[in-house]
Amino acid sequence: MAGKQDPAAPNRLMAVLGRLGVSPMVRLSISGRRLLAYLAVRGQPVPRALAVEDLWPDVMEDVGRANLRRALWQLPRGWAAAVGDELVIDAEVDLARARAAASRALAGEALSFDEIALLSSDLLPGWHEDWVRPAQDAFRLLRVQALEAACLTMASSGDYAQATQAGTAALAAEPLRESAAEALIIAHLAQRNRFQAVQCFRALSARLQTELGVAPDPALAERLMSIAPATQTLQ
Repeated sequence: MAGKQDPAAPNRLMAVLGRLGVSPMVRLSISGRRLLAYLAVRGQPVPRALAVEDLWPDVMEDVGRANLRRALWQLPRGWAAAVGDELVIDAEVDLARARAAASRALAGEALSFDEIALLSSDLLPGWHEDWVRPAQDAFRLLRVQALEAACLTMASSGDYAQATQAGTAALAAEPLRESAAEALIIAHLAQRNRFQAVQCFRALSARLQTELGVAPDPALAERLMSIAPATQTLQ
């Protein structure tokens, strides 16, 4: 069963961005993996009853509670802690670091290469359970907004390499997002990479036409007119 947190325990790391992973490596049962992932995504103590409801919504309550006890028993010692009737993961989670980096980016701070890489992955890709979907959608929006903001911040401060990395990651996450393309175009232009700026616009235009049957915002095209004054060169 889960016990109290051990301050002398070795550092435990939990990854839920891009993949599910733990360090140091331990063997996890399927139910143990689900429980750890759930606690990592929640990021705060969770009442046992809520965990049962979220993880085993289609079974009777007593069966769900038995499933939770079994999952806790199968976890390697120290990975989950009990706080009264609540459960919490006892590990550093990459999602918490990503959210902190995103918060700083949205506040106008630059990001490191490692932080850009951290924000370039989705939350538990391939997982489709009801409890994880809202968190996946929320984190994807947060990370794209943060990467856009970081791109603009670093382009304005002359950190062009990092700016284009952030902009490229934002656009890769949401290829139809015009604000992401605009941020990357601004970064390219700040570095005098006019060809790449125009190529980015053309690729966006093609995607929007194919997927939605629309053209990019005219204001974005106007930004590039001094480079490619003939409208057809931007198509």
